[in-house]
Amino acid sequence: MGRPRTVDAAQSSLALLLNLVRTETATTRQELERHSELGRAVVADRLTTMIDLGLLREGELGQATGGRAPRQMRFRQDAGSLLVSAIDQNSIALGVADLNGQMLVEHHEAARLDAGPEAILERLATIFDWLLKETEKPAPWGIGLALPGPIEKPAAVFGTVPVLQGMQSWQGFPFLERLSMRYGVPIFARSGVQTMTMGEAKAGGGRGLSDIIYVKLGRSITAGLISEGRLHRGAQGAAGMIGHSRVGDELLGAVAGADALAREGMAAAEDGRSPYLAQVLLRQGEVSVVDIGHAAQLGDLFCVELLGRCGRMVGEALAPLTNLINPALIVIGGLVAESGGDSLLAGIREAVYRQSHPMVSRDLQIMRSQMGASAGLVGAAQVVVEELFSSSTLQGWIGHGTPLRHPDFQRGLERYKRTLALEMAPSGQTAP
Repeated sequence: MGRPRTVDAAQSSLALLLNLVRTETATTRQELERHSELGRAVVADRLTTMIDLGLLREGELGQATGGRAPRQMRFRQDAGSLLVSAIDQNSIALGVADLNGQMLVEHHEAARLDAGPEAILERLATIFDWLLKETEKPAPWGIGLALPGPIEKPAAVFGTVPVLQGMQSWQGFPFLERLSMRYGVPIFARSGVQTMTMGEAKAGGGRGLSDIIYVKLGRSITAGLISEGRLHRGAQGAAGMIGHSRVGDELLGAVAGADALAREGMAAAEDGRSPYLAQVLLRQGEVSVVDIGHAAQLGDLFCVELLGRCGRMVGEALAPLTNLINPALIVIGGLVAESGGDSLLAGIREAVYRQSHPMVSRDLQIMRSQMGASAGLVGAAQVVVEELFSSSTLQGWIGHGTPLRHPDFQRGLERYKRTLALEMAPSGQTAP
């Protein structure tokens, strides 16, 4: 192997210095020289280049240490924006974030996933356009999406589209390609539980912790894992599918998911085991998980026991994972967690603490998420930030000042164009 080409060395040093400033690991020239182990002249040249590219700016004076006060360098997080969305079975959340992943504006509304990919795509585009216009934020650099079910890892950062394994009815529809083409930016997708996990680690109960488990209790039951500060996705991107764990002869998701709880609540309403739910059924014609949670809070014994039993089953599935990962925190989120109240959380704690090694459970906290749907948006923004500013990706675009001119992304856009041309070509014809 010969010496690296000058242009490769320049890109590498630019990427290194930008990330040192962006993460505030080093912000003065002296600190940058020390952390990067680059010479003064090289640091000065690279900083000038990045100021000219619009990626850095000179900030306020720092604290003097015997001489002149050093000038702080600041990352231009306002040089572009990020579009993010979290799509669930019955709702969509959208937002705009800056290049540090800080949320600037959010929008939440009810929506049905079974409306189909075309309707969801158009609604996302309409709201994204509105948010960008109303907030007057700069042009987007990327889109982050949180979607139901596992998202298979793509072959490359740019130019290959993740497979939406959890959305079978969308198979064959170029949802991600069309959204990427509409805004001319790269798109990054993760499962909803993975983005919620990242959101909790960034801005929720897990802030500052490097080892956490996030559990989403909804129609399905899934978990997200952060170990030593990094999200664990697994070989195919499907890590954390604990709903497929066995509880007796059944799968956990089949006995402790939202649909299972609603069925048990309906049966209890019909046969009179729960007077409160019987009144709900008479009034509404159906029973939901929200009704069960409300009944438990009012002291309905059947609902208190149902949610406690659900919590214990979830805790029994979590205990082996807790022993394996040794997290500092377990966060419980999703519809069932939001509705389940203290009975559910107490059941989870009882099972996890009882079945975990004393050293693992000694300082372990188990808490309900306080972020709600915002966790998915914050996490989706963090996905884009991590992808765009990873060292290898950053070196490919930093000389251009924007990831939109990354050669791999440009080639990816050409592939997307051909995909969409084939989709729109009349039957029997080949797109040019």
